[in-house]
Amino acid sequence: MTPVWTADLGDGTYRNPVLNADWSDPDVVAVGDDFYLTASSFGRAPGLPLLHSRDLVNWSLIGHALDRLEPAADFAAPRHDRGVWAPSLRHADGRFWIFWGDPDHGIHQVHAEHIRGPWSEPHLLKAGKGLIDACPLWDDETGEAYLVHAWAKSRSGVKNRLTGHRMSRDGRTLLDEGEVIVDGDRIPGWFTLEGPKLYRHGGWFWIFAPAGGVETGWQGAFRSRDFFGPYEERAVLAQGSTDVNGPHQGGWVRTRAGEDWFLHFQARGAYGRVVHLQPMAWDADGWPVLGDGGEPVRVHRKPAAPPQPVGEPATDDAFPGGRYGRQWQWTANRRAGWTVEHGGDGLRLACVRSPDAHDLRLLPNVLTQRLPAETFTAEVSLTLGSTEPGARAGLAVLGDAFSWIGLERGAGGEVRLVHRFAEAVAERERDAAHARVVPDSGGGGGGGSGSGDEVGRAVRLRVEVSPGARCRFSADTGDGDGWRSSGPVFAATPWRWVGALLGLFAVAPEGQGSAGTATFTEFHVN
Repeated sequence: MTPVWTADLGDGTYRNPVLNADWSDPDVVAVGDDFYLTASSFGRAPGLPLLHSRDLVNWSLIGHALDRLEPAADFAAPRHDRGVWAPSLRHADGRFWIFWGDPDHGIHQVHAEHIRGPWSEPHLLKAGKGLIDACPLWDDETGEAYLVHAWAKSRSGVKNRLTGHRMSRDGRTLLDEGEVIVDGDRIPGWFTLEGPKLYRHGGWFWIFAPAGGVETGWQGAFRSRDFFGPYEERAVLAQGSTDVNGPHQGGWVRTRAGEDWFLHFQARGAYGRVVHLQPMAWDADGWPVLGDGGEPVRVHRKPAAPPQPVGEPATDDAFPGGRYGRQWQWTANRRAGWTVEHGGDGLRLACVRSPDAHDLRLLPNVLTQRLPAETFTAEVSLTLGSTEPGARAGLAVLGDAFSWIGLERGAGGEVRLVHRFAEAVAERERDAAHARVVPDSGGGGGGGSGSGDEVGRAVRLRVEVSPGARCRFSADTGDGDGWRSSGPVFAATPWRWVGALLGLFAVAPEGQGSAGTATFTEFHVN
């Protein structure tokens, strides 16, 4: 399947972004000939995505390190701007390690012998409010282990500083109370210092950390002969004359060929935080130089590596055997009963009863994936197998405003094609177009029967996304008229810190017993 965005230009060069989707706050590690990347997943589950590449340009999603967020009760409902913030991925003592800060609970870590798991249960290393952007270092020169983290002012009243600790090599205990090792308030012109990544190189401790704000800032580097400082600083990557705003927060990696590269993100509104790859060199004074003399590159020679197949993380899904692929995440911790097993292909979702059926932003049972490019079309087929009045299912674009198109069972038993939306300030959805009755061969799946049989007519749903995240919804109801556009153009919006999402859902009003199911087939993006 041809990707909707190709970073590999096929002539030995690549273009940025190498990951043109919301892989926020990336960190990367090299192990042998392989590169692995993780990113923020906030309140979605499973969390801590794991990506693999052999050339830093072509990536595939191979799994997740976190099955569910803890404490589980806090993530039973959507928490779109909480949860897993800015993880760090490392390989030390024969294990993979991921550390992250949850701004409401503290610093956690998980570890595994193999990247595909099994991963350990989360361990709370440092409890507290506002502890974010944690990064460990196992220092091969001294045998010591260290940890650095930043602060979220919204929880702690503190920001613009980095705190350091000595740490046990098993990653389970901090060995001191910690101290501020970089105070951004003492550096003229620096503010919102965050996202530290800790390294050892050339006899120096290095911290790569951005400042100046996500959309307007720059990438900094700090070095010291002693972990606890003092550190000297330098801005090493900034927007300059390019259109890459606020090049921000990422990770340095060295390849087997001895080349240095840096992955970072760019904030792009509803599209989220897309990932760029910069070449990296060292100047005569031993400081890193990123990109083209400190400005981001648009096109560049690929890293020296054996030829790799062109690819991006998967988007399409035929839901073989009724299962969904790794690219999907729920908007909260998954509960039993949201998916229904059956004998064929296609994703069968239960129409989950909820008092929040009128507002997708409040539903934990929305299955989502990232917007995969600036311009794309997503399609899916839907059959509504419920006789429950008010049961509905559809294809959504979901942020702090949302819009969806799908099917709903009316009070009189008819199945209607509906298109609804809600602005960011609205408390419930409203119609974006007049509903249309769709011929139905009997409903099935039935409102209190719980049989799960699908008898209704399938409709094909589509959203076309153009620059500016402008979304045009349409549907083919199988009546011979083909695709018909529905409602006005919807401008997608991000969540706080999170880009807009594509979503599939099935829901029903509050009541007793099963409300039936909805079946999705052949999800396709082009």
